Amino acid sequence: MARKRGSRYSGIGGQAVLEGVMMKNGEKYAVAVRKPDGQIGIEMENFQGVLHGQKIKEIPFIRGTFNFIDSLWLGTKALNYSASFYEEDQEETKLDEAAGKIAGGNGEKVMTVFVTLLSVVLAVGIFVVLPYFLSSLLDGFIRNRSLLAIFEGVIRIVIFLAYVVGISAMKDIRRLYQYHGAEHKCINCIEKGRPLTVRNVMRSSRQHRRCGTSFIFFVLFVSVILFFFIRVDDVLAKVALRILLMPVVAGISFEIIRLAGRSDNVFVRIISAPGMCIQRLTTKEPDKDMVEVAIASVEAVFDWKKYLYDTFGYEVDDSWMDDVPGAEADDEEEKVTFVREDLIEDDIEAAEE
Repeated sequence: MARKRGSRYSGIGGQAVLEGVMMKNGEKYAVAVRKPDGQIGIEMENFQGVLHGQKIKEIPFIRGTFNFIDSLWLGTKALNYSASFYEEDQEETKLDEAAGKIAGGNGEKVMTVFVTLLSVVLAVGIFVVLPYFLSSLLDGFIRNRSLLAIFEGVIRIVIFLAYVVGISAMKDIRRLYQYHGAEHKCINCIEKGRPLTVRNVMRSSRQHRRCGTSFIFFVLFVSVILFFFIRVDDVLAKVALRILLMPVVAGISFEIIRLAGRSDNVFVRIISAPGMCIQRLTTKEPDKDMVEVAIASVEAVFDWKKYLYDTFGYEVDDSWMDDVPGAEADDEEEKVTFVREDLIEDDIEAAEE
C-alpha cells in the first residue's frame, strides 16, 4: 500500500569534494568526480572508522565525537581522491618522496592523519581559543562575566560567518558550494519520494537539516551555553576547559542534528532554521553536469528505487526515468511541477482511500 507523502529519513549522507560528490550509506561510500576529460570517475570502498564495532560508538552524547572524527577522516580521504585527478601532471617532489619512504609506503594514509589533526587544531584555535582572547579584551570595560561569555559566543559566530562568506569569493570554493548543493538536492529528491532524475534533482531544495553546516552552527550555539558556566579566573584553565569540553559540545550537537534529520515537528523546524539559513551561503545552485555526478555517487552506494518502493509504496520502472517536459513555474526552490509527480500523488491518495 502506498504511504503518506513527506520527507522520510534515508540514512545516506555526503559531502562535496573537488569537482565531485562523496556519498555514504552505512559502511559503504563512493566518490564521484568529473574528470578533466569530462568523464565521471567513481571510487567505491568500505569505511569503518575509528573503534569500529565498539559499543561506545553507539552511546548517545558520546557517539557524536567519534562520528565527527570519522567524518573528518573520510572527508579528507575523499578530497585527496578528487584532487588526484587534477594533480596527475605534477611531478612528485623530493618532500613527497621522503614522506613516502618515512611512512613505509603509507604516505597517503599518514598525510590523511596529519591533515585531519591539523584541521582539528586550526578549528579549535580559530573558533574556540581566538574568540575567548578577543572577548577578554573587553574585560576592562565589561565587569559582568555572563555578558562577557555572551560576547564571546557572538564573536565566535561572527568569525564563522565571516570565514564562510570570505572563502565563497574564491572560484574553486564557489564550485565546491555548487557540488554541495547538488549533494543536498539528490538526498532531498529521494527523501521526498521522487525518482532520481536530473530534472527532479534540479527542482529539489539545496538545503538539508542533516548538513554539516547546521552541525557546526549547533556546535557554536551549544558552546555558548556550556562555556557560559565556566567560572575560573586562571587564563590557562579557561582555555583548557574550553578545549576539553569540545567533545561534549560535539556530542550534544550530534544528537540535536540527528533528531532534526529524523523529525519534522515545529520544535525541530525552529531549532533548524538558523542552520538552514546559513546553508544559503554554503550551497549554490548546481548545473546539470554537477547533478549527474552527484546522482552517480548516490547510485553507487544506495538502491533508491527499492527505497522508494519500501518507503513510499510505488515501483519505479524505466518509463518513470524520462524527464517530463512542459514544466510549470512554482517557487524559488520548487521551480517546476511535473505530470509524473501528480500521478504519484494520485496513486498514493487512491491507495489510502
